[in-house]
Amino acid sequence: MIEAVGLTKRYGDKTAVYNLSFQVRPGAVTGFLGPNGSGKSTTMRMILGLDNPTAGQVTIGGYPYRKLPNAPRQVGALLDAKAVHGGRSARNHLLSLAQLSGIPARRVDEVLGVVGLHDVARRRSKGFSLGMGQRLGIAAALLGDPQVLLFDEPVNGLDPEGILWVRNLMKSLAAEGRTVFVSSHLMSEMALTADHLIVIGRGQLMADMSVTDFISANSADFARVRTPDSEPQQREKLSVAITEAGGHVLPEQDGALRVTGLPLPRISDIAHDSDVRLWELSPHQASLEEAYMRMTQGAVDYRSTTDQKAGLQQPLPPGAQPPVPVPGQGQPGWYAPPPPQQGGQPFTPQGTPSQAPAGPYGAPGVPGAAPGAQAPNPYAQPAPQAPAGPAPAAPPPSAPSADLTKPEDAR
Repeated sequence: MIEAVGLTKRYGDKTAVYNLSFQVRPGAVTGFLGPNGSGKSTTMRMILGLDNPTAGQVTIGGYPYRKLPNAPRQVGALLDAKAVHGGRSARNHLLSLAQLSGIPARRVDEVLGVVGLHDVARRRSKGFSLGMGQRLGIAAALLGDPQVLLFDEPVNGLDPEGILWVRNLMKSLAAEGRTVFVSSHLMSEMALTADHLIVIGRGQLMADMSVTDFISANSADFARVRTPDSEPQQREKLSVAITEAGGHVLPEQDGALRVTGLPLPRISDIAHDSDVRLWELSPHQASLEEAYMRMTQGAVDYRSTTDQKAGLQQPLPPGAQPPVPVPGQGQPGWYAPPPPQQGGQPFTPQGTPSQAPAGPYGAPGVPGAAPGAQAPNPYAQPAPQAPAGPAPAAPPPSAPSADLTKPEDAR
């Protein structure tokens, strides 16, 4: 079990973690959530003894990490998948870690098979993709068969098959009674993997509860009710009956009703007693992402805004008209149309002198020149000018010189 009591960490004037207390119990996957800069990585580093807390303490099984006997056999962690010497092969990297911890070499081949890197075990890790690096980091965490496991963003760079494999791996490790602590920003994946959640914001604890309780506490469940669209009087009749029974009704844009304060069986009974036909009666529960966004919306340090392009556009010259917006421009899937064509040639507006026929390779020709003549190179240097005055007389042609080399001189 991991236990933090009053954990605080300051870097100069910056307080990364403040008075943080929680427990990570064995037998369950505990998700560690929070916005960027909330202190998740700092907390994990303090758990592993990589950073010393300014105040408070954190223990694993009742001991600080640095006082655990043979800690790699008791705690496995993946904090940075790139913390590998690029010149080493995957097998040699794991083998060096095993030798430092007294782990037999056969365990290296076992974990390589578990993470699916057995076929590339002899390849240097600097050629690995992001997903392969994640698998190698998970293999290093599993090397000592530890009882406590910490993973920071373990599914980054993995394909769907890899994400499913990590999810099942986490659940199977927790089912064996191990302590599994996972940090991630993928809310949809945490909803399928985690049993318990610890949420922090700006270094402070915001929630410590199960996933189900977290969603219920940070969202409003409601029932979606729809009556026949051709009979709006039935919708009004049902709204009055639900309000009289103590429920709350809000109309939606598509004509359905959002009902809160009453369970679904009670809504069905009210509709039956009011002689109102129902086309839809379905429960709606917020997702983990919706609940998380609602809780942490005030603890986000890096918030994006709408790009207004203010100050980036050049002012129009006097008398110029602003460009007319193109329909559909800026929408997904929109591309600029090709220039209009006329008879297979670029369109030339009326009153504009036509261009000269094109030269070879598509270069414009010289006006008034013979077909195929190229336009002068605008980047060519001008030819040197001859000095003024009479041109010098050309030298008389010289007679061809005789070969004076004798045969014996050729040696």
